[in-house]
This record gives sequence, C-alpha cells and structure tokens, in this order.
Amino acid sequence: MLVNPVDLSGSGMTSQRARERLLQSLQDQGIDNQAVLDAMRKVPRHIFLDEALAHRAYENTALPIGHSQTISQPYIVALMTQLVLAWGPRHKVLEVGTGSGYQAAVLAHLVTKVYTVERIKPLLVKARERFRQLGLRNIISGHSDGGEGWAQYAPYDAIIGTAAPQQVPEQLLHQLAANGILVIPVGAEGAQELRVIQRMGDTNNFEEEVITKVRFVPLVSGVLR
Repeated sequence: MLVNPVDLSGSGMTSQRARERLLQSLQDQGIDNQAVLDAMRKVPRHIFLDEALAHRAYENTALPIGHSQTISQPYIVALMTQLVLAWGPRHKVLEVGTGSGYQAAVLAHLVTKVYTVERIKPLLVKARERFRQLGLRNIISGHSDGGEGWAQYAPYDAIIGTAAPQQVPEQLLHQLAANGILVIPVGAEGAQELRVIQRMGDTNNFEEEVITKVRFVPLVSGVLR
C-alpha cells in the first residue's frame, strides 16, 4: 500500500476536467490514436507524483520524481506509445526505465504484457505499489540495468526506452522479435533524437527513422539499492 491515501476519482485538484484539457492539448499536437488517448484518460497521472506536485499532474510538462529522474511530459508518453502501436498491435513490450511507472501503466491498457526494468530500487518499489493499487496485473517489473534489456523474457514485439543512451544498445536490438520496433531517445544531453528502429523480419537488418528532438535523462549503467 502507498503510505498516503491517494485520490483515484479525479476529484478536486486532479479533476476530470484537467485531464480532458490535457488530452485536448495532446490531440492539438498530433496525437490521433484514440486507443492511446483513452489509455491516458484512464491512468491517473497524479498518483505517480509526490503529493507536493500532484496539483501539476495534468500540465503537459515533465516533473521531478526524485533520484535525479523525471516523469516524462505527457505528450512524449503519448507520442512514444503511439509509435509503438503504429505498425500494428503489440502483445509483448519491454520498457527500459520504469521511473514513476506512468509509461508502463499507460502501456498496460494497450498491450497484453508489459515488462519493465528499473535500476533505482526505491523508484521501482514505489512503481510496484502504484501498479498494485491500479490493479495492473499484466506488468512484470525487475530491478536491473536497463541498457542490458531483459533477455530472460525476450523476444519483444516492441521495446521503449525512457532514458537516453549515447548510442543504441546492441542488446536491445537483439531482443526484438521479427519485425519488432525499438522506440528510444539517443544522444548526449542537449542533442538527443527520438528514434524508431525496426527489425526487418527475423534478420539482423534494421531500418531507422528520426522522429523529433527530445530531452531525456541519460541512460546510466549499474543498479542502485
């Protein structure tokens, strides 16, 4: 259980009206996958933030979650999720960087099974509490170095990275299923690009597309307890 009771109803400062304004903003920015918008409507972003920041949950901005990490801007969450689904249904998805758990929670409404790994144990513990509170039983989480993926459960129809490596980790490419896609920010701070990389059939050939410039925390090796 979470230490403090959390309002899931969307009342008060986390009103449904605030969520709807956010969703309209996302549509205005080009998010047109109705399933993605519906998933984001269902997931109460305010419970993924500390109480002091919950009143800002439905602003279209990234916010701190401690340990020098952030919960991603809702537009970026929506964009990356939309890209995951752009080439058809995805049943098995790996997320690299659980963070607050918000991205995994959105994915859980759209795919059969979500696997998510986080290197910072306190963040993972909080995320697991939130998954339990929301009744999201199709999320499997682990404490490990995200740059290594999660070979135990590979291959994946899609992999989504929520932290930016300097270069695309080879391990992630090799954990993609045939025709699987990797959606990930890549590059040094201040010069990052969101990329979509698709495995061509079951070969070791990959096609890559740059989507837009982004700003993410760096992907760091090693685990913290």
